[in-house]
Parts: sequence; C-alpha cells; structure tokens
Amino acid sequence: MSLKLHRLRAFACLALALALATASVPTAAKDPLPPPTGVAGIEEQLGRNAAVDLVMVDEHGDSVRLESLVDRPTIVALVYYTCPSVCRPLLDEITDVLGKLYQLQMKPGVDYRVLTVSFDEHDRPEDSARLKGEYAPRLPTSFPDTAWTFLTSDAETIARFTQSVGFGFKRVGEEFVHPSALVVLSPGGKITRYLYGAEYLPLELKMAIYEASEGRVGPTIARMLRICYSYDPEGRKYVLNVTRIVGAGMILTLVGFALYLAAASRRRAKEMGT
Repeated sequence: MSLKLHRLRAFACLALALALATASVPTAAKDPLPPPTGVAGIEEQLGRNAAVDLVMVDEHGDSVRLESLVDRPTIVALVYYTCPSVCRPLLDEITDVLGKLYQLQMKPGVDYRVLTVSFDEHDRPEDSARLKGEYAPRLPTSFPDTAWTFLTSDAETIARFTQSVGFGFKRVGEEFVHPSALVVLSPGGKITRYLYGAEYLPLELKMAIYEASEGRVGPTIARMLRICYSYDPEGRKYVLNVTRIVGAGMILTLVGFALYLAAASRRRAKEMGT
C-alpha cells in the first residue's frame, strides 16, 4: 500500500474521530433559544433584550415595571427564597462584592442597580422583605435602600422573564434544580454579560458594569462551564465533568496531530522537490 494511501486513510480516521468527539461535546448555537420550561441550565442570550416590559411586585408590595428599574446597568440574581443551599451562598457573595464595589468608588443606585428576582411563584412580597432585611444590614451604611430590589411575581411573568434571559429551572418536589449565575443588563434591558461561579471578582463586576453602561456585550466563560461542568441535582451544585474534559482534550490532541501530519507532509514534499 502506498504512502499516499496510508495518509489518506489516516486523515479519514482522524476526521471521523474528530466528528464523533465533537458530537459528544455541546457547542454554542449561533442563534440560541431560551431553554424550554422544566429544563435546568443557562442558554446565553447575549445581545438580546430581557423582557423588561413586565410588571413585578417589590419588597414593599408595590407593583413595579421592570423597565423603570433597569434605567442603568443592572445586576440580576435569579433565586428562590426557600432555597436551602445554592441561593444563600449566591446572595452572601453578592452582599460581599457590593461592599467591595463601594470601596472601588462604584456608587450603588447611580452607577448600577441590583435586582433579586424569585422564580418561585409561591414567594410573596413579605418573603422579599424578610430576605432583604437579612442582607441589607450587611451592606455599607450609606448603601441606598432603592439600589437593591427584591421582586416576586406570578408563574407566567416569571416564565417570560427567565426565558428571555435564558435561565432554565425545574421544580423537584418543594425545591428546584437551577443554575447559579448573575445576568448583567444595560440600561433598557440588553443582556451584556453572564457571570458564573461561587465567587465574583470586584474588578470583573466593575468592568461588566462599565460595559453595560455602554451597551457593549462582554465575553463570558459560559461555554467552558457547560463543557467542563454538569449540574448535580442531588448536591445542587456544579461538578466537574471528567468525560467532557477528556472529550475536549481528545479534540485538541487530534487537531494538533492533524496539523503535525499536514506540516510533515508539506516538509517531505518540499524535500522531494529539491
């Protein structure tokens, strides 16, 4: 069998392996759609507009139109108030990083606003008030009360908003399976950034706020998160997905090998020509 035929077969096998490996790793669609109801996860909607034409109820029991709140860069945290694990650390971290933003001369209520939106239709304004009462005293004393609003609403309104930002959740008994992330909106409601993880760097959040103020869409690590991590419904947290990491590693290895074969082939052809 000729050397040329061997190379053709090698490249064919390489292409097949690459295709199979790629199929096992989720990729970002060019025009992603919000996750369907009952599916936990995030499908980024960067550059699209959140549904800010909706009316929700704040911690004072007043009905407010979202677009009246999203009049400046806005950080949105989607939680439910009886969450036993994931939501509490998220709110703890938000409280901590808001204090650090204050030290970075970022003025709450002027440079940015924070909205906590419950995706449990059973949560009520009194629950919003109770939760805000727990976290507000931990903020700097001059932090404006209106800079962080807690919101509740009915199931239909919640579904419209969460789907517009690509946030999917699933009820399991009295609890929910859901992702943990912050969504950053520009004035008017354009989705400009997603922030993931258990901790948020103050400078990263400050940059996200600046980007939102200019309506610029910023990069995220969401795709790597979905490749390397899976949501564990029992532990209610993201866990490292070794299979996906191995798959991604195989792709990188195969691509590198293909580039090596191509370079070697060109080098031999050049040597034979001389």
